[in-house]
Amino acid sequence: MLPCYSFLLAFINVVSCLESEFSLKGDYLLGGLFPIHEGKPATHLFTPEAIECFRYTFSKSGYQMLQVMRFAVEEINNSTTLLPDVSLGYEIFDHCSDTKNFPSVLSFISKNGSIKPKLKLNNYEPEVIALTGPYGSTTTITIAPLITMDLIPLVNYGASSYSLSNKLMYPSFVRTVPSNKDLIHMIIQIIQWFGWNWVAFLGDQDDYSEDGLRLFNTFISNSGICLAYQEALSQKTNYSLTFEMIDMLNVNVIVVFAEQQYASNIIKAAIANDVRDKVWIASETWSMNQQLPREPGIEKIGTVIGITERFLSLPGFNEFIYKERRSVDDAGHNHGMGEVKSQTCNQDCDCCTLLTAEEIITENPTFTFGIYSAIYTIAHALHKVLQCDVNVCDKNTTAKPYMLLEQIKKLDFPLNDRQVKYDANGDPTISFAIILWHTETDPPHFDKVGMFDTYPEVTFTINNTLLPWHNNVPFSNCSAECKEGFAREHDRFHTCCFLCKKCPRNSYVDYTRDPYTCFPCAESEWSDEGSTACKNRSVAYLQLTEASSITVLFSATCLMTVLIAIFVLFACNYNTPVVRSAGGSMCFLMLACLIMSTVSVFFFFGEPTFEHCILRNVIFAYFFSVFLSCMAVRSFQIVCIFKMAAKFPSMHSLWVKHNGQWLFVGFFSIINIVSCVLYMTVSPPKPFRDLVTFKDQLILSCEIGNTVTISMVMFIAWFLGFLCLVFSYMGRDLPKNYNEAKSITFSLILYYLSWIVYFTTYLMLKSKYIQLVNAMTELSSIYGILFSYFIPKSYIIIFQPHKNTPAYFQTSIQSYTQTISRT
Repeated sequence: MLPCYSFLLAFINVVSCLESEFSLKGDYLLGGLFPIHEGKPATHLFTPEAIECFRYTFSKSGYQMLQVMRFAVEEINNSTTLLPDVSLGYEIFDHCSDTKNFPSVLSFISKNGSIKPKLKLNNYEPEVIALTGPYGSTTTITIAPLITMDLIPLVNYGASSYSLSNKLMYPSFVRTVPSNKDLIHMIIQIIQWFGWNWVAFLGDQDDYSEDGLRLFNTFISNSGICLAYQEALSQKTNYSLTFEMIDMLNVNVIVVFAEQQYASNIIKAAIANDVRDKVWIASETWSMNQQLPREPGIEKIGTVIGITERFLSLPGFNEFIYKERRSVDDAGHNHGMGEVKSQTCNQDCDCCTLLTAEEIITENPTFTFGIYSAIYTIAHALHKVLQCDVNVCDKNTTAKPYMLLEQIKKLDFPLNDRQVKYDANGDPTISFAIILWHTETDPPHFDKVGMFDTYPEVTFTINNTLLPWHNNVPFSNCSAECKEGFAREHDRFHTCCFLCKKCPRNSYVDYTRDPYTCFPCAESEWSDEGSTACKNRSVAYLQLTEASSITVLFSATCLMTVLIAIFVLFACNYNTPVVRSAGGSMCFLMLACLIMSTVSVFFFFGEPTFEHCILRNVIFAYFFSVFLSCMAVRSFQIVCIFKMAAKFPSMHSLWVKHNGQWLFVGFFSIINIVSCVLYMTVSPPKPFRDLVTFKDQLILSCEIGNTVTISMVMFIAWFLGFLCLVFSYMGRDLPKNYNEAKSITFSLILYYLSWIVYFTTYLMLKSKYIQLVNAMTELSSIYGILFSYFIPKSYIIIFQPHKNTPAYFQTSIQSYTQTISRT
């Protein structure tokens, strides 16, 4: 293998190079690779072929890069503090091809024309101690293994592929420009800054574009951005079809992540295809292109936003260029224009002498600081290796490439208001500038509109007022934003595409929290359809302080007072005929039941509790049913005395003997108490918060409870009432003093009507006042009994005592008997 390398090097590097722009002698030699000519795209070869760069298109930008390296070396050699009494030299090659420029690389890693791969690292001394370049990711990836296998520092100024940060594959690779990871992160931040989420990504079929596309797809996965269209372009790409597809997808933001040559082709094709009003985001490779902004019609394609390294001037560079141009002009005058110097392969540049100083100075400055800091990085590392102070270096120290690499990792020094330092992957601190193309002016120019720095702290900002659209930012989203109160609904294909649905009642959408969800309002809140926030509900229940509540409670208090007064009145006149005709001792049970039934009304007011919900219904249901059983047996007993005693004397005697009236009341009381216990234990009524009836109110009420058990309780009461009506009808022709058919019928009809009205109202009216109606229904039932049954008797006792005598009652009985006998 060694003879092959020696033969190849002897073949390609036999001519000793005179001092020129491409080479300079010095104590330590640096290598430089620059694209002074732009080669054609790689083609398949069937025979070996050496490349001659001068046959291809001349690049002003590449020549400017070469001059920046020469300027930096001269500045360092003239410095009294950096590498004092040590001179740097260089060997520069025109690197115009991705795959065919190996002669220059082999020259760098050789020693005296030969390469010894098996030589131990600490004994190996290649031609150069370090090198910078080449430009481009694919070009760098092609040659990097040859350089890094010997740990020669490859301080690159123009390769941003993130794969080069892999230290296992490229251990000695260091770069002075941010990696694609940082660049893609910057592009995503710009897209997010303007609220776009529907973008196209155009690139080339090379490592640079493929790496950028891969990183872009990775980083947008959780960013809310969707890649609507992507394509790796080539020389045979149908650009018209590409732009038709982009228009069909309604994409207005296009990221062009390609090398300068391909980016130029894309922009020129956009002009030719009359693409209008797009936003173009330019990667750093072409964001400062000096020719594209001058293309006729470029102002119609839209807005071009570029990303580049922060503009940093190089003090003294312009003077250096003017001095060099004068030297070139003098050399041309003395030796004759067109005379070709004796140089090695790919160190020829016929067009270089034709450039003016202004053309070099005004060329694309994107990579000038990268090259400048690369040379200073190597110089500072060598300064450390040679243990230099401000005056002298230790020339007895032998500097090896791997020693420089070790020191480069530790560097941290200021350079033209920038801090030069590298992370563990050999990547630098980031200082991006966001620039806007002004193509409408003549000549076109670039304005800085934003910045992104990571040192000394992370800062990102864009001045929107400097952009042409100001507040009317171009729209580039898959779906238009939903109207207020509408939530998004995911599309099946893209997360950025969605439909809009109106949030239903009692829900809202919070775009800052989750625009895809209609969040339910809390129980104490409400909202209309299409709301973005909930409102507090007003809590409604029968309060004790309301006028209607006070009225009902006052009425209930009066009722209880009257019933107690009647109870006392009857007790004082217990042995009188009126009290005995009213039921005797049973009338006291009846009055007590009515008093207890009235107590239930007091549980309808105030905030409902579990105890209130049970007591308000159970107390009334039980005691009023007991009252009705007394009323029923009392009606039956009067009929029995006057009509059935004579016809069925044995049955009457049994009824009297065994206190049939008390057995009847006791029987139904037991049945009634069992049904009430079931009602209270099987799904009892509980406090209920009604959220449905009124959108803006939360009504506190009580559930009705189990339907079956409450039906049992109601059936007992209604059945006893029915018996009362039957018996009162049978006794309609009894003596006047004993004839209570009209009063009982009136009170029971009022009872039935009250509850029919209540249940009708319950089905139609849903508000807190349904509880008021319930309380009033209970009161009306009791008032009906009071005024039709007890008040007339009390009136006789108080105001007509002459009718409350045995003689008066006896006269009524005799009159009834005579009437019956005549019939």
